[in-house]
Amino acid sequence: MQAPSVRQIWAYVRKKQAHLKPGESVRAGDFWTFVAIDAQSKLVPSYLVGKRTRANAEAFMLDLSERLTNRVQLSTDSLPAYENAVEQAFGGDADYGQIVKFYDAEPIGPGRYSPPRVTGAERTVISGFPEMQHISTSLVERQNLTMRMQMRRFTRLTNGFSKKLENLKAAVALHFCHYNFVRLHKSLRMTPAMAAGVSDRLWTLEELVDQTSK
Repeated sequence: MQAPSVRQIWAYVRKKQAHLKPGESVRAGDFWTFVAIDAQSKLVPSYLVGKRTRANAEAFMLDLSERLTNRVQLSTDSLPAYENAVEQAFGGDADYGQIVKFYDAEPIGPGRYSPPRVTGAERTVISGFPEMQHISTSLVERQNLTMRMQMRRFTRLTNGFSKKLENLKAAVALHFCHYNFVRLHKSLRMTPAMAAGVSDRLWTLEELVDQTSK
């Protein structure tokens, strides 16, 4: 694994954060899934479902660092918590850069729910010696789209949102297990787990159900 990129994807449990009343459960409202994906194998080695806090960013980066065996070039968006989280987790063992993308204003009218057009990007070296042209979060953004397409609870403007935090976490775990071990990646012609050397064969759905039910 050489070039993992990191972003978060939003969902909510029971109701959106803005609709929570004072004193309501911290297990409701907005939740974010932190996701890392490797550019070469397309493997998702680490994810975390939780609030978008500094503590969760640090826990996620620590988990990611413990799953890697070589120095990597790491790319993230500009979430402020990432800088300290990467420093704590990797020390000087990662070449780290951030990318900030700029978008058109949200369309008005029939196309208002279409993705805004990217108008520019700014790359910044945070630590080490990352290659500027490889500071990118495009792959993980595409993975986020896959999540929205394959898990209804991530689809906007529906009533398929999670009613319990446990259900959201279970759905995400099942998605990534299927993505890594069962689903053939079109460009790789194998699963991401096989491309990364984590598995030597294609898993069946029966195996997936058996493993996730233990």
